[in-house]
Amino acid sequence: MNKYQYKVKGVDYEVEIAEVEGNIAKVNVNGIPFEVELQKPINAAKHPTMNKPKVAAPQPAAQPVAAAPQPTTQQSSAAPAGTGSPLKAPLPGTITEIKVQVGQQVNVGDVVLVLEAMKMQNNIEAEHAGQVTSIVVKQGDTVMEGAVLLTIG
Repeated sequence: MNKYQYKVKGVDYEVEIAEVEGNIAKVNVNGIPFEVELQKPINAAKHPTMNKPKVAAPQPAAQPVAAAPQPTTQQSSAAPAGTGSPLKAPLPGTITEIKVQVGQQVNVGDVVLVLEAMKMQNNIEAEHAGQVTSIVVKQGDTVMEGAVLLTIG
């Protein structure tokens, strides 16, 4: 398995390429498995060392193949996340529950959503007191570390 380090818009990604078959690559990005479709299949005849394929750096908004949920990796500079302080994902994972609504008042330490990472449920707490001005993600979204989840104004 090959490991690569990438930095995209200031966010570090560790990419492991597990397997490449034709134009489908099975990769792990920061520990989250994805099947990605390559623009050009790797020709086994030209590349006898299939364990060392050269693929382009993953894009934050890459879309996994099959029934996997589409990752939501909106960065604070890429998405208008409302007014206030953005709450960012502390680690990559899947949003399993959103416990607040836009307009709801929250206090520091209130659980605002649940993020599943490595089969563990992680309560994500408000870092600031205020009103929820926007929710950028929805239940089932896959997010990368540093992605804006919601904004508290």
